[in-house]
Amino acid sequence: MTRKQFILLLLVVGVLGVLVYFQFRTWRRFDWQKFKEGTEGIRYWKVLAAVLLIYTADFLRAIRWKIFLLPTHPRASWTGLIAPQYVGFAGLALLGRPGELVRPYLIARKEGLTMSSQMAIWFVERVFDTGAVTLMLVVDIFLVHSIRDIEHYQAFQKAGYAISGVFVFLVLAVFLLLTFGSRLATVVCERISPWAPKLGSSLETRLRSFSGGLNTIKNVSSFFQLAIISLVIWVLVAFAYREVTHAYPMDSGLPDLELPEVMLLLGASVVGGVLQLPVVGGGSQLATIAVLDKVFDVGPELAVSCGILLWLVTFMSVAPLGLALARFEHISLRKLEKEAELERKEEERQRVVTPTATPT
Repeated sequence: MTRKQFILLLLVVGVLGVLVYFQFRTWRRFDWQKFKEGTEGIRYWKVLAAVLLIYTADFLRAIRWKIFLLPTHPRASWTGLIAPQYVGFAGLALLGRPGELVRPYLIARKEGLTMSSQMAIWFVERVFDTGAVTLMLVVDIFLVHSIRDIEHYQAFQKAGYAISGVFVFLVLAVFLLLTFGSRLATVVCERISPWAPKLGSSLETRLRSFSGGLNTIKNVSSFFQLAIISLVIWVLVAFAYREVTHAYPMDSGLPDLELPEVMLLLGASVVGGVLQLPVVGGGSQLATIAVLDKVFDVGPELAVSCGILLWLVTFMSVAPLGLALARFEHISLRKLEKEAELERKEEERQRVVTPTATPT
């Protein structure tokens, strides 16, 4: 171990030590009896309804992916895209971020397409998801008067401006890659290669790959179909959040949170999911718990209980169905993860050799 690595290790251990210390102080004040009482009165039929809403949202993702495939693979059947959605999200739930590759890889393998083309669709899918959530949050924050009296409303206003800026940046990035992708890749490579040849070459191949795969929207009609489906998906997710909060007893205060308040929870969860903690993750849960406790003042015990239940419903509930489908199709998630990573690296290696290639 070099001196630099040793110093970095000491810094990481020190930061973790401080975090553990503050977490220990927090949990010493945690009332486990209140936590137990808060979870005893949950109406689990509402939790089941929330799970079904999440399953429906994931089902709609298959239809949306079919529309993305229209320009390059119009014969693809949306029914054949259903299982990869659930298996892919099960991989994400059980394997963490590396599981993100499972869904594009499964679809690429099933439809006989390249991994890079499906990763490009995955990227555009994220843009539509971000756009849908941003639109819902902007309407919620700036047009719904009922939430203006909540504590820290000004902080949510600032967050609304910030996420709007992020969305505009994403749209601009997609437009530039779609219109000037090849030229932009060449310029980036020329600027970076003199001082970092490997980085310049890697960025060039990735930019070419994405720009070639961004031709996923066939026409204006397809764009509006994709936009509407994306909004419906996230409205279903918002109603799933509402079902979970309304599953708690009335005296907990959580059923008082209606759709406008729940949308703030959803926004916090999405932002927290992007800003994951290193190694351990958990950003989504921590953000949700923080909003429940600090903004809606339900108390740390109920906030933790509801935050965990929301995570189980919206993130982990797909795992049983995904694993069942994977078993039915004789698929190993761990094997898929490794194959997807190898496939991605192999395509990148080939693009270094033939940088002008265009993904299928």
